[in-house]
Amino acid sequence: MVTVGLALHSDAMLYETAIAAEVFGVDRSDLSSDGTWYDLVVATPDGAPTPWLTDATSVDYEALAEVDLVVVPSTNHLDAVPDPRLLDALREAHARGARVASLCTGAFVVAAAGLLDGREAATHWMHVDELERLHPAVRARADVLYVDDGQMLTSAGKTAALDLCLHLARTDFGSAAANGLARRLVVAAQRPGGQAQFIAAPVRPVGTDRVGAAMDWAREHLGQPLTVDDLAREAGLSGRQLARRMSAETGMTPLRWLHRERVHRAQELLERTDASVEQIAGRCGLGSATTLRRHFVSAVGVSPTAYRTTFRG
Repeated sequence: MVTVGLALHSDAMLYETAIAAEVFGVDRSDLSSDGTWYDLVVATPDGAPTPWLTDATSVDYEALAEVDLVVVPSTNHLDAVPDPRLLDALREAHARGARVASLCTGAFVVAAAGLLDGREAATHWMHVDELERLHPAVRARADVLYVDDGQMLTSAGKTAALDLCLHLARTDFGSAAANGLARRLVVAAQRPGGQAQFIAAPVRPVGTDRVGAAMDWAREHLGQPLTVDDLAREAGLSGRQLARRMSAETGMTPLRWLHRERVHRAQELLERTDASVEQIAGRCGLGSATTLRRHFVSAVGVSPTAYRTTFRG
């Protein structure tokens, strides 16, 4: 069980707050391998309940020091000084080891607590310059959907908040649980955050017409020794045409996409089966355990064995 504190500051915006409540406040323990999920509490200045988050327990800001993850939704007032009680609570939670995640312009609140000093941080692209002006020690980025800097996580604008929340679910409960959650929310399982992540399950782009059909075909035949030529033939395109189309539609070359799909399949098999790494390599079309380990470490950041240990306990 992961305890999440949703920090409602005075001008918390509805959209990002609702995203956090949907991901962390609805019991989806049936998706996780160990039957647990998030336990959401809503933090307000005096602990008073909010009229539109009645299903969650209300606590005061001081209680944020006891949670595993603090989520700070966006704000409309970028240059306002946040409630000192909230800033103290964020610092205390961070000092005790909690992760702190800001959604969109919630980065301004977290930056006011000094927790983003010396770090890269994402926020809405329209407000990157303002974040750096108000908080010069922050290295704001406009070219990523979210930044996972270990204990501190920040997202870009609006729906990128959902990307970050799905990334957190993937980190805490594994790719199978996060993908199941994404299906229920009818969104892409993952869009790339823009930097190496501990759990970097690949993007699953849909593609269109013949290219999309070829991608679906490849997913069904990952255990075979597929090549880019096979993918191009299935799409009815030349290799060069396929490369242009897939680059435009997925942001990846066909070969990179194929490798990432195979690693994604390996993640699911490591989480759901007792197959050996050698057996999984064969079922993913990577041939040998050595090849699987090389591609897996490059994409995910840890070995297949370490990944399985993390997500199967």
